[in-house]
Amino acid sequence: MSTKKIRKHSSLAKLYKGPHHPIDESFAELRLIRAACEGDEEAAVSLFREKKLFGGAPCAIDTPYGRFEGLDGVCEFVRTWLSTFHASHGEVIPVIQTRANGRSVTELQVDFTVNGEIEQIPMFVVGDLRTQDTLDEVRIYCHNSFVPGIQAYRKPLFESAHLEMGDPGLLTGAVREYYEALHHVPAVDVDRILACMGDDCLFAGYGPYNPDDKIVQTQEELRKTFEFMAEYIPRCVGMRYETIIDDGRTCVIEWVHIVSRAGQEERARIALSGISAYERGEDGLLCSIRICDYAGWERTIDWTKTPVTKEEAQSINFVEEFPAGVGRKAQS
Repeated sequence: MSTKKIRKHSSLAKLYKGPHHPIDESFAELRLIRAACEGDEEAAVSLFREKKLFGGAPCAIDTPYGRFEGLDGVCEFVRTWLSTFHASHGEVIPVIQTRANGRSVTELQVDFTVNGEIEQIPMFVVGDLRTQDTLDEVRIYCHNSFVPGIQAYRKPLFESAHLEMGDPGLLTGAVREYYEALHHVPAVDVDRILACMGDDCLFAGYGPYNPDDKIVQTQEELRKTFEFMAEYIPRCVGMRYETIIDDGRTCVIEWVHIVSRAGQEERARIALSGISAYERGEDGLLCSIRICDYAGWERTIDWTKTPVTKEEAQSINFVEEFPAGVGRKAQS
């Protein structure tokens, strides 16, 4: 165990790592991050082919700080990995893995050594599988507060087919109940949300960086969190899920925002990409909710340092207002 001082703490491994979350070291997305920390370009390249299996597009690694395409891009990703975080070394700590629906996810923590101190950074690493052992694309998510020099803006990674909230019928059990109560009633139904959570449900893991390492977990704290959300959901912002990776225990959802005019004018909200994991306990209720996005940080963005203008960002997934139908409870 390292004796170095921890300058930035993460709660991910502390809360969730253990035998109840077994780790398969063969998962390709985990092998990619290990190769990046070791500076092993050959090992990283071996996980990809120049072109994706279908469509002719180059393989890709999409990160909060840039996109790397083709095998040359994979090499560049590895070469710049440590320097991006101003680190001299990185130790990978895999915590939770989910594999289903042709995708594989490793939730992990990287302990970067920066100027002789440790900075713990939690990440979702999502792999689109080419085969069981190779990848077509990888998408990495972590909060912008952990990455030196980047803004709280990440252009949506998916081009939405239509500007409507995700259909709860694509989800099951407690995850469906949670989304219906949060996004598909006339207003957020806090009691219904809390009823689909176990007594010890944890709502934590991905930041933003908090020197006090605060963990929201009590029912009272969770109620306050969702009562705050009720002030603007679903009137100001909606969720459209673009991938669902559900192995029956954990459901990982990659999503993008849909934003109304009220959301822009009252909350400065813009469409961003994000990811969430919802873990079911033995009783079928949610025992953990883990969310990684930049929501609430939009006012910190310096638009002179982003790849798109503020106006362009505001035009993505924008609707004047949500249709009345989004407020109706989904059919059971």
